[in-house]
Amino acid sequence: MHFYRSLTPIKALTFDLDDTLYDNAPFLEKAIDKMMDALRQVDGLQQIKLVEFNQVKQDLLIDKPEIYHDVLTWRAESIRRFLHLQGINKQQHINQITDQAMDTFVFWRNKVVVPKQSLATLAALAEKFPLAVITNGNADITKIGLTPYFEFALRGGANGPSKPFPDLFNLAADKLALPSENILHVGDNLHADVQGAINSGMQACWLNVLGTDIYQQSEATVLPHIEIKQLSELNSLL
Repeated sequence: MHFYRSLTPIKALTFDLDDTLYDNAPFLEKAIDKMMDALRQVDGLQQIKLVEFNQVKQDLLIDKPEIYHDVLTWRAESIRRFLHLQGINKQQHINQITDQAMDTFVFWRNKVVVPKQSLATLAALAEKFPLAVITNGNADITKIGLTPYFEFALRGGANGPSKPFPDLFNLAADKLALPSENILHVGDNLHADVQGAINSGMQACWLNVLGTDIYQQSEATVLPHIEIKQLSELNSLL
């Protein structure tokens, strides 16, 4: 554990989910693959490629830049636009296909397996501090088995603009009924988590999963209070 700033007393912790409590990439990739398989079941879409869908998704972001705050809405709207571009024009049919594809995506998206080491750390921390989730992603803490450890979860889009905007951090402080400066936010992203937390008045812990030099990172616009390389280092707070 490396300290960059002095800490004020910690009375609660908030956590990012993806790539903080688990390696997100394999679960997200499988969910996307299953979603594309579901779309390929539709007549005329057997040959569609992920690269084509991703281009539509990025084009939608250009047309509707605010949509990125809610990644589920962004994905569903991308499917609808993609289907229209593939020549499917009946809105009822588009909605039906989109619902089926999104149901498939969400099902597999929540097949996340949280490492036992992460669960052990959360369990130990939860005995001393109230814990909460602040995420820009779309994993559901109930479906991935994390509800025993957290008081609540806040998600970008559903509960306000995504990190690093201050809304979710401020809402978490309100729900925890604590001053922001007594809350430590833990996350792997220097922009969304560290900058977002500090700009909102919280303390920040950067999980440096790759072991990189923070002074060489272009996203490091502010220093965190703490840097750790594995989640279990938080046990030293107990």
